[in-house]
Amino acid sequence: MKFNFFNTKKIIFAAFLLGSVFLFAQEDFSQDEISENSSSEKNFVIIEAKHDYNLNPRTANYSAEAQILTGLYEGLFSYDPITLEPVYAMAKNYRISRDKKRWTFELKEGIKFSNGEPITAETVRSSFLKLLSTQNAPFSSLLDIVQGAEEFRTNNVSEENVGIYALDENTISIHLKTPASHLPKILCMPSFAVTTDDLSIYSGPFCIEEQDENKIILRKNENYYDSENTKTDKITILFSNDEKENVFAYNIGSVDWIASSFDEKTLLSKDSIHLSAEFATQYFFFKFTENSIFNNLNLRRALLEATPWDELRANTYVQAQSLVYALNGYPKVEGYSFTDNLEAKILIKEARNELKIPDEQKIKIRFAITDTDYMKKKAEILKNAWNALGIDLETVLFPEYEYLNRIEETDADLFSYNWIGDFADPLAFLELFRGNSTMNVTGWNNKEFNELLDQAALYTDENHNIILAKAEQILLDEAVILPIQHPVSANIINLDEVGGWAINAFDIHPLKYLFKRESSTSDIPNIVLLTK
Repeated sequence: MKFNFFNTKKIIFAAFLLGSVFLFAQEDFSQDEISENSSSEKNFVIIEAKHDYNLNPRTANYSAEAQILTGLYEGLFSYDPITLEPVYAMAKNYRISRDKKRWTFELKEGIKFSNGEPITAETVRSSFLKLLSTQNAPFSSLLDIVQGAEEFRTNNVSEENVGIYALDENTISIHLKTPASHLPKILCMPSFAVTTDDLSIYSGPFCIEEQDENKIILRKNENYYDSENTKTDKITILFSNDEKENVFAYNIGSVDWIASSFDEKTLLSKDSIHLSAEFATQYFFFKFTENSIFNNLNLRRALLEATPWDELRANTYVQAQSLVYALNGYPKVEGYSFTDNLEAKILIKEARNELKIPDEQKIKIRFAITDTDYMKKKAEILKNAWNALGIDLETVLFPEYEYLNRIEETDADLFSYNWIGDFADPLAFLELFRGNSTMNVTGWNNKEFNELLDQAALYTDENHNIILAKAEQILLDEAVILPIQHPVSANIINLDEVGGWAINAFDIHPLKYLFKRESSTSDIPNIVLLTK
């Protein structure tokens, strides 16, 4: 998530575990606060990275936010805790019309918000319309498959023209423009949860009891329809980037799960480290603006041909030559695997002629990056390689958790993204480049690419992936992106003592299922203290 989700944490962990050095802000991490939150009641304690969290499900953009939102809001479907396939949440069943364009969902009886207000089919419809009318909602265009949704989202029709109808109190019907077998997968995402205008009223298994810059405390939502199967009464989420303090808290048993940074050297139980390849890709992309010289295809191709791919992808677990992390049955596409400096020189000469830029004139590129050693090294590699083409690469630095929100306003030519697919379909990546998508921050718009995405939606068999692979090949041939790697997630958790948590490709773990197992292990404080 997801979300749209730019997730710096994953790429940091992958490089960290390979021995790269990263600087984290040191801060006081209160052990008294942990102890106070770890009372005799069932309290599950998590450490997440510290940054400003947006817990509005319509506009949230980071996977760490999506993780928390799994506990606060819910929609027609939610994620299975192991496979992350859609499972019924507020919906109890659905049927699809013969032409596959009309989906009718029946809601569970007696479902309520945390304040006791009933949730009806009209509530669900209203939530979807609120999402579509939210200006900065990153995932709202995923509903453009619905009749009239895109037109309503772009203020061209009224809500009565949107193909979402409350047939009665417990039945909602969604009319699509084309068949879309991935609809339930989309509806698992927090963006499509059922909400009111008051976001302190929750539809999920937990409510926020307390919140400040250092922690969030969640309490079980007793009005939640499946409250009896919510495994934990209380979840405390602590925010910290202090590697050593995070591990110290885990070593002494005050924390159940570290989803933030950690110091591997001081961790007592290395078996608690869980690494997993993610359905994700890190890539750099060009930003397309009117009259930019980077609208020139030969210029972009020259830069990619001159890129030292082996050096750029060094010290990564899973190198990426293309965008989509291939699923079973997804055809191979031709990505970027080798450097061709001769071809680069031919292409840059053609580009200079087309753009009327003299050979002796430097071409300036502004590369906006996060202020980390990792990204500074990547930028230096490109600067050195592209210098031979007469390219002057300048870096623009932003703090990590400001970066995503600064892309739209920043006057730069090249940016970086770490994208985790939010549903198990190549569309989770390719929708980022659809011309009218709210997820498209590149500004690239290609008619043939857009048409292939529309065409792929008509199929549920192998043709779906075959057509999407053709679309990805256009994206790659157009030199829109520089694929770097498929990130690896890292979590610290003892699965002998914790249940309801499983490694998965999205690194999303629905809070509803988490619980502590009965444990016979005892703390060894004297040994633990030696590690601090």
